[in-house]
Amino acid sequence: MLIESSRSKPLQSLASTLRNHTRISQFTTRSPMKEIKIKRPSNPSSPSNSDAKCSSNVQSTPEIEKKYVHRVYDAIAPHFSATRFAKWPKVSTFLNNLPSGSVILDAGCGNGKYLGLNPNCFFIGCDISAPLIQICSDKGHEVLVADAVNLPFRSGYGDAAISIAVLHHLSTEDRRKKAIDELVRVVKKGGFVLITVWAVEQEDGSLVNKWTPLTRKYLEEWIGPGSPRVRSASSVTLESIPETEVSVVNEEVKDFGNVGQREVKDKQQEYFVPWHLPYHRAEVSGASVGAVENGLARKDDVKGAIVYDRYYHVFGEGELERLVSGMKNAVIVDQFYDKSNWCVILEKTSC
Repeated sequence: MLIESSRSKPLQSLASTLRNHTRISQFTTRSPMKEIKIKRPSNPSSPSNSDAKCSSNVQSTPEIEKKYVHRVYDAIAPHFSATRFAKWPKVSTFLNNLPSGSVILDAGCGNGKYLGLNPNCFFIGCDISAPLIQICSDKGHEVLVADAVNLPFRSGYGDAAISIAVLHHLSTEDRRKKAIDELVRVVKKGGFVLITVWAVEQEDGSLVNKWTPLTRKYLEEWIGPGSPRVRSASSVTLESIPETEVSVVNEEVKDFGNVGQREVKDKQQEYFVPWHLPYHRAEVSGASVGAVENGLARKDDVKGAIVYDRYYHVFGEGELERLVSGMKNAVIVDQFYDKSNWCVILEKTSC
């Protein structure tokens, strides 16, 4: 089921918008990597010390992300990369309509499938997974290992930034907001940011039945206070939920109603999404043996694969817009639903 938000503008408006914003800087030479500056912590004696402490807490990675995002993608990187080659048309349109010479920052670049897509622009990618970054580097891309909530670029460094299927791996709203703040910070005034996230309103509702909803016990154990609330009253423990028998809350996914700008409170939004690494792929690195022993993965002899669980917070309609609506230095210029993803395009309005 394709969902088109009544608030959405046709994608053609993006091309027009980008062409009309001629104030994006033009570059004739490639910016050397030595110009990338890593942000330094605030001086403890400065007036903004309390803000720095708050930022430090947000930048501290929760255990659930370390175990069920970072370590998983490190383990499945070669297989994941082999399955990630198709470009989303709307992402391609966004990149191809940027002015020639633009510097584009890809935060969470994965295997680098969008790096270099527009041959007239300069791309720099970063990802938290060192094995994925190595894959990008082997392809000749300019990349580095970095966290989405603490991007290693100086403010106003790029002309545009993209975050494709990244924010849904962050386990708290504060961290998701921080990642958006970082994307806006690193682009120039007048620059654009494209963000896409998985939607709870999936076109193929049967896919959700293959996901494991996180339970209250698990959320309390791994994420701790102040993290995502549990949307389901289920008292079943994680270990007792067979992957093939998982059900969503007592309402069909397609029946998501008129959510609009209100928060999605009546739907399960925290999930483990399985990744099946074929046995012959798992034997390449040998790391999966240790992963099974340590409880990071499990064997599925029926499918002949090692199964890794990836953490996802799937977004409800209006949730992504709500996260960015309070920003003082950026505005939404487009928002749409595409291929079971909620997407927004932001323009930075001030430094």
